[in-house]
Amino acid sequence: MSDIILSTSTLPEPIYRRIRSDKVRVHEENGAIILTPIDSIKQAETTERLCGMFMSDGHTVDRFMEQKRLEKELER
Repeated sequence: MSDIILSTSTLPEPIYRRIRSDKVRVHEENGAIILTPIDSIKQAETTERLCGMFMSDGHTVDRFMEQKRLEKELER
């Protein structure tokens, strides 16, 4: 089973009360279901890093394009 992210509000109330985050990662391992709280701040930072080349400032895109140009030069 692949991991999924759920809102804690969708969980049964006794479980919901014990989790101090808005979202949890659900992972199945050897027949056991593991709920891992997701820190909203860390998730936002990770998402921002992953989407960096699509950000409007363009700096990340410029760095990416420069790296690709250097890779092509090395292939020659």
